[in-house]
Amino acid sequence: MQGRMYSHSVNNLIIQNSAYKNPRGSCWLRISECTAKTGGDIMASAGSGPILVNECGANNFPINEGQKNIVVATGTPCATNPLPQGLDRDPVYNWQATKSSLKERFAFLFNNELLSDVKFLVGKGRQIQKIPSHKFVLATGSAVFDAMFNGGMATTSAEIDLPDVEPAAFLALLRFLYSDEVQIGPETVMTTLYTAKKYAVPALEAHCVDFLTKHLRADNAFMLLTQARLFDEPQLASLCLDTIDKSTVDAISAEGFTDIDIDTLCAVLERDTLSIRESRLFGAAVRWAEAECQRQQLADNAENKMKVLGKALSLIRFPLMTVEEFAAGPAQAGILSDREVVNLFLHFTVNPKPHVDYTDRPRCCLRGRECSVTRFQQVESRWGYSGTSDRVRFTVNRRISIVGLGLYGSIHGPTDYQVNIQIIDYEKNQTVGQNDTGFNCDGTSNIFRVMFKEAIEILPNVCYTLCATLKGPDSHYGTKGLKKVIYELPTGGKTCFNFFSSPGNNNGTSVEDGQIPEIIFHT
Repeated sequence: MQGRMYSHSVNNLIIQNSAYKNPRGSCWLRISECTAKTGGDIMASAGSGPILVNECGANNFPINEGQKNIVVATGTPCATNPLPQGLDRDPVYNWQATKSSLKERFAFLFNNELLSDVKFLVGKGRQIQKIPSHKFVLATGSAVFDAMFNGGMATTSAEIDLPDVEPAAFLALLRFLYSDEVQIGPETVMTTLYTAKKYAVPALEAHCVDFLTKHLRADNAFMLLTQARLFDEPQLASLCLDTIDKSTVDAISAEGFTDIDIDTLCAVLERDTLSIRESRLFGAAVRWAEAECQRQQLADNAENKMKVLGKALSLIRFPLMTVEEFAAGPAQAGILSDREVVNLFLHFTVNPKPHVDYTDRPRCCLRGRECSVTRFQQVESRWGYSGTSDRVRFTVNRRISIVGLGLYGSIHGPTDYQVNIQIIDYEKNQTVGQNDTGFNCDGTSNIFRVMFKEAIEILPNVCYTLCATLKGPDSHYGTKGLKKVIYELPTGGKTCFNFFSSPGNNNGTSVEDGQIPEIIFHT
């Protein structure tokens, strides 16, 4: 079998090698290591294989088993044994010379039969994939593989079954071990994380967690939280919980919420930082119970819902609901006992309140200190009300959560007002938060706080309308209004509000004067 001819000069003796290219892609004869000996004997040290003695005309050549066609100056080829069966395919010639670094050489061997000494049968059934590998590379990158191949109970099998690993994830692991290249996507990141943990490759674990963190959203937070708890990733779990805290309504409305396990549900219900009304949280727990009944093939009735909820039911803070919310939801759901329903109704309506088995500790959904901005520089008297809403528009340069508004009170002494407050997304004409409530004023020109039931997330550079509909006597009002108000944070940042008059009938309120003097918020 003749290949390309090349020559080397060794102590004036010319050896021409037909460069039989073995299937592993190596050039076996390393002429630079040849040593000329007297009497025409030449020692060729090539590779790590055994040295065989072959007759080559008048000269005796101890040569490596891989050297097949050697031509001396006379051109007489060596007499050698026939090539082993299966080694007559065209190999990769001198591939090492084309790779300038160790990383490139290892990357070339990734998922390559070349020089491989172990194969993995990865996956199950029809998805099984045979993947070649190299024990040395794996052992240098993973303590698990090192123990597998070199430990006291090292395997001697040439093929290793991995039925619990996905082929795509295993290839991602090998790619990382061979080349430091990270190749993960939304479909493979969780299985790659599992594989990286299984074979103790923490650097790849970190890449997976970083990928998940960058793609974490409210609509996938519960799914990722379940996986983070399963794989013991506390950092990822904490980030998921933070996302759920900030966008609880969106998170529990996502499809993945009903797929979580009972322990994850309890871990969330225990939190004091959820930004959601308790009545909506109860409704979400009921939806989860319905899905769990289906998973356990139980009839969808109140008794089974109570059974599958178990300890999670005791984590619902029923005393935080209004009596109307409790009457419209939990009282009619059949999940609570009759005695619990009666005791909770008494808790809402009588004093002293009877003991109930549910905590009334508020869910403090906001972190950091409370802030407020005032848009008027002066206060005047007599602003009347006839059922028309006072309105003003605004934008803010950063994400905040508004918890309430400040309003002026009566000029006629202590008075009670009924009021509806709203925040409306101006472009979408969609109410993002509102509350029907009341407040008591003392007759002074002070600003009185009126709070929303839950914090309202305000996005940067989005136009919103503040709306207050008051029912009561004439009040004070503000003048010399500011178009821009800047609140400087203790950390050095700035929260900048811009105010605009609202078109249409707004009871006279504008940027310059009127009602709604104050915004109460958290950054």
